[in-house]
Amino acid sequence: MKRNKAVVISSVLLSVSAVAIGTPAIADSAHGSPASVAASKASASARLDGRVVAAVERSAHPLRTTDPQGGLRDLRALGRMIGGAEVVGLGEATHGSRDFFRMKHRVFRYLVEEKGFRSFSLELPWSSGVRLNDYVVHGKGDLEDIAREEFQGSYRIWNNQDYLDLIEWMRDYNLHHPGDPVQFMGNDMGYAGPELYGRVTDYVARRYPRLLDRVTELYRGLAPATDAGTYSAEYFELPLAERRERSARTGEVYELLRRQRPAPGADPREHMWMVQHARAIHQMARGMSFDFGDESQVAQMMRLRDQVMAENVAWWHRHTGDRVLLSAHNTHVSYDSFDARYPKTQGAFLRDALGKDYVSIGFSFYQGSFKAFGTADNVMRTYRVGAAQPGSNEHTLDRARQDDYVLDLRTAPEPARTWLHEARATWNIGAGWPDPVQYTTAFGRAHDILIHLHDVEATTYLGTP
Repeated sequence: MKRNKAVVISSVLLSVSAVAIGTPAIADSAHGSPASVAASKASASARLDGRVVAAVERSAHPLRTTDPQGGLRDLRALGRMIGGAEVVGLGEATHGSRDFFRMKHRVFRYLVEEKGFRSFSLELPWSSGVRLNDYVVHGKGDLEDIAREEFQGSYRIWNNQDYLDLIEWMRDYNLHHPGDPVQFMGNDMGYAGPELYGRVTDYVARRYPRLLDRVTELYRGLAPATDAGTYSAEYFELPLAERRERSARTGEVYELLRRQRPAPGADPREHMWMVQHARAIHQMARGMSFDFGDESQVAQMMRLRDQVMAENVAWWHRHTGDRVLLSAHNTHVSYDSFDARYPKTQGAFLRDALGKDYVSIGFSFYQGSFKAFGTADNVMRTYRVGAAQPGSNEHTLDRARQDDYVLDLRTAPEPARTWLHEARATWNIGAGWPDPVQYTTAFGRAHDILIHLHDVEATTYLGTP
């Protein structure tokens, strides 16, 4: 496999932008026109932009800080916008900027302390979330060791100081509130760790011994025996037929357990969780069973992935009763798919499942830096982009007198609301950089609420380059 293709496949599970590597940029097209007509159009556009900026200023609520330890009073406006939603999707315009992560920490702290939220869900494999939740709730293991072992491969960008600070805050909160803990969950399908296979097999041995030989045989050779990054890279190299055969085997285990009634005297909730663990194992194998050399297959996989992530969040909310803050890229938490290679988003699936109980919050920024994988070599680096260009969403949004602010896109006054429903160029930076595609989106169709930051800085990355 060529190096660049390996980078694409590894990164595709974290962000759609990686799919675009090697694809020609989407260029704006324009037809020639007389200078006088062009000047007239520019003047009209400037007047409209001025009215849009004035409307944004009237309805924007300023943010005092992104510091997670700062006061929370300025977030009360955001709380009113969220209302009684049970699941809140909170995006990010890059996968590697400190200010997005710190703001997520701050928003989660507010939602926990003021709105009764109790779960934080990350774009991270289910099995990794299980390990982190054991740490958050029970103090099991060492956080730095868990992060080093679980934040690998395409997920290694999460091994940053900002997320470790958030997880440590969750652990500290639980030490002070043992009877009402917060929880951590991973909702993604990119990896299934050996502990998950062990939990399912041990449960079958205890509750359904007659099925043990069959389950053991079906799982034979599937559980990771190396570190997560190596396992994932080697899995991608397997022939397509073998990856599909593995998916058939994990699917059979899931169906076997799903059809069983809880054993006599057993806790029905234990059975429910083990079925979900088996489902998560199958989700990973099924996701890896697509032909990544076929663009239509990649699109199908991306649709499945967002469906899986939404289903896992909805399952968690339904069975724990927790209100959930969902953290992912803007393109996942949004309602509107901006790219044919990305048929339906996690946010759209959640809206189908939860209706008004799901609210989507997007992020925008004017300029700044971020960590990302180099698209030519998969090495993690810091990159910087300059000021947003005229005509982009961010250029106009940043002209408001507030540097950082929250805006309810559903109630913004005219002409801002109409402007927000029109697609235009937008920063949409995923796992890999540089990305040759120019993305466009209409924030008003993609999200319910927008958090705009003037400047963002790269996170402090703790993993290997």
